[in-house]
Amino acid sequence: MTTNVHTEGVYTPDSIREIVAAQRTFFRTGTTLPVSWRIRQLKLLKQAVLAHQSEFEQALAADLGRSAVEAYLCDIGPIIVEINEIIHGLSRWARPEWHLSGLMCFPSIFTKVYKMPYGVSLVISPFNFPFLLTLGVVAAAIAGGNTVVIKSSSKSAACTAVLKQFIAEVFPPEYITLIDGGHDVADMCLAQRFDKIFYTGSPAVAKHVLAEAAKNLTPVALELGGETGNWCVIRKDANLKDAARKIAFFKLTNAGQICININQIAMAQEVAEPFLAELKQAFIRQIGEHAEHNPEYPKLITPAAYDKCAKWADEYRSRIIFGGTGDRQTCQYAPTIIYPVGIDEPIVQHELFCPLLPVVPYNDDEIDSLMHTIAEREHPLAMYLFTGNMRWANRVMQTQQFGGGCINEVCIHMMVKGVPFNGTGHSGMGAYHGEWGFREFTHPQTVLRGSRWLNLSLREHPYSGKTGERKLSLLRLFER
Repeated sequence: MTTNVHTEGVYTPDSIREIVAAQRTFFRTGTTLPVSWRIRQLKLLKQAVLAHQSEFEQALAADLGRSAVEAYLCDIGPIIVEINEIIHGLSRWARPEWHLSGLMCFPSIFTKVYKMPYGVSLVISPFNFPFLLTLGVVAAAIAGGNTVVIKSSSKSAACTAVLKQFIAEVFPPEYITLIDGGHDVADMCLAQRFDKIFYTGSPAVAKHVLAEAAKNLTPVALELGGETGNWCVIRKDANLKDAARKIAFFKLTNAGQICININQIAMAQEVAEPFLAELKQAFIRQIGEHAEHNPEYPKLITPAAYDKCAKWADEYRSRIIFGGTGDRQTCQYAPTIIYPVGIDEPIVQHELFCPLLPVVPYNDDEIDSLMHTIAEREHPLAMYLFTGNMRWANRVMQTQQFGGGCINEVCIHMMVKGVPFNGTGHSGMGAYHGEWGFREFTHPQTVLRGSRWLNLSLREHPYSGKTGERKLSLLRLFER
């Protein structure tokens, strides 16, 4: 097997063009088309992930301060689950669909819909879950029968280095290869003609990705965080202790650097005081009073990310009721509750991507007005509701626009097999996980099988006179 480590360490437009051309040549050999071959590659990927687990854990600790447990919970374990689901279902998903052609197409009896790969795909992955959000997407691309060029994040340098060596050992470069580097290298990639682009990251960068893809009319999938963040709404009839426990766990995970994490809480002010007391205690029970000194607590990805978090905190310093401290040397910033915050203040108009948690009080009897305000903003990637009123909660979940969410729970909707993970509007387009990922990396191709005999003249001229009248009568009969 050839190696795909880029020895020079410097990419140029010509070198990236050669990488894409080599993958296109390989794709056109038809090697990736048999489902049995794709399954073998998925099994190879799974075995390699298990074999390199300790290296992944060490890289996640270096880049994000993750403990081994959190590394497996959030990055490594979900990759295995995802690959297993794809291996189990791929033969069924990839099977061509048979359809009756219908009277209008007689004497053709059958039409097939093939699930065809796009071809050469570009996967641009983020820093926050560098293994899951790279290899999980790669697994979907493999399932669809595509080749893959990966552009991984320069922010998670240790993980990117491990991933680059990992991909080089497991797959030949004409099939799957990883390109590292900064925004300039990403732009070099986007300048090439790919057949599919899958980007995970921010809405701001997504606009640039879309603009570049439009030059070649390349289909794009976007998994984004949402422009104005994900809301968690707590009604006065919620189980406050349960809600606090789950929210604290979620906000601590990866130090808030999760696209589906809670960006802000809307809290019924009738129960704000007891809830905030429960939330403080939940943070203390899970991470201690000084999270920034706890080695289990993850860190922010870069000093710049730390400074941005600290700057927001300083602007709201007078309203911090818990946390508000950090260690710039380790880039750890404590989970921080800011209360009260107005619904129109700047901090709840942006995705924070850090451990800050602004809390917006509202009157519970004005819940409809609150939900209207949320609906007027950009669509979030996730929404979380805590309430005992299931009728209200179900109505909200069926009328608000967002990617996915939970009632009386956080985040684990994305762990359910068989369901899509996706956003809408500023939180993304397209979907993946399991069969949805296979669909994202394939396009349906309809093929009708005609007959060489018994062809009718119904569709042919003439359309006038008695002949035309008879044809029109038959058409109206067939099209009922």
